[in-house]
Amino acid sequence: MSEEKTLTRRDFVSTVEPRWCAGCGCHSTFTRLTSTFPMLGVPRENFVVVSGIGCSSRFPYYVNTYGFHGIHGRAPAVATGIKLNNPALSVWVMTGDGDGLAIGGNHFIHLMRRNADIKVILFNNAIYGLTKGQASPTTQVGTKTKTTPYGSEEIPVKPLALALAAGATFAARVNDTDTDLLSEVFLAAGKHKGVAFVEVLVNCAIYNDKAFAAITARETKTERTIRLKHGQPVVFGANNDKAIKLKGIKPEVVSIEPGKAASDILVHDIHNPDSTPAFLLSQMEYPDNPVPFGIFRQVSRPVFKDKTEPRPTDQDFKHLLESGGFTWKVDSNGNIGSV
Repeated sequence: MSEEKTLTRRDFVSTVEPRWCAGCGCHSTFTRLTSTFPMLGVPRENFVVVSGIGCSSRFPYYVNTYGFHGIHGRAPAVATGIKLNNPALSVWVMTGDGDGLAIGGNHFIHLMRRNADIKVILFNNAIYGLTKGQASPTTQVGTKTKTTPYGSEEIPVKPLALALAAGATFAARVNDTDTDLLSEVFLAAGKHKGVAFVEVLVNCAIYNDKAFAAITARETKTERTIRLKHGQPVVFGANNDKAIKLKGIKPEVVSIEPGKAASDILVHDIHNPDSTPAFLLSQMEYPDNPVPFGIFRQVSRPVFKDKTEPRPTDQDFKHLLESGGFTWKVDSNGNIGSV
């Protein structure tokens, strides 16, 4: 018997050249995710990538796996059907802030609460990129777009907070330029049993360039972002001289005095069964607060339809269809009779 082949990233990259714009954060996200797939110990033929509509939704063409390019916002429904029909598959949904949170918002919420064993990667560029620059559900207030020429007036959706509020058992956020954290989070998401949601802040160089630069720029990110680490105090700053405490239920930034032990600092616990601390962290926004990145929550909960049940037969369907007295037959003469 020949030895089983060790998979590499090359095995998961198709012959179709990615057609994202130069400078688009989708490129680095694609590279990190396809580098993660061979690390999961799943046969290549057991991967399925499902998408809806948008720049992110081109993903199935670029990976050498099974794929399904669905319609706008319906990727979670398609992915759920695939997973329920064949639980052995590793099912990944690629969606965007427009596809997943506008027309697909309802599907998104119910996928989170059901805890189906599906991984959801949401590319958030805070704009409609594929359809040329309209405001999306995550567009920031005041942003001028083709559909908001005087500046958006709508309060943006917070994807991570929405996922946590809907019951996500795994929730994380990462920036497209943080390749190490991308790999770490994707690997953890892939190994999680249950729904895994990852928000990736993706730069759209054409229609919303530098939308996240205030927090992700190299020269400022140490003071404006927090790298969450399980079991460790929530600290940040160039010298780790700032920390987060909870004042009641409100996160508060405090300074750590050099040479003094910090007290009452929030310690991050991704396995906390209570999602409140993770939700509070997901609410933190610049400029009022630094913005957390990393894994916010990772807990175990019964997985949707995580039982092997016998497939229904034709007789099962016939019995179901004809039960309850709600069916009838019409003969060739138009006479109606009970079944």
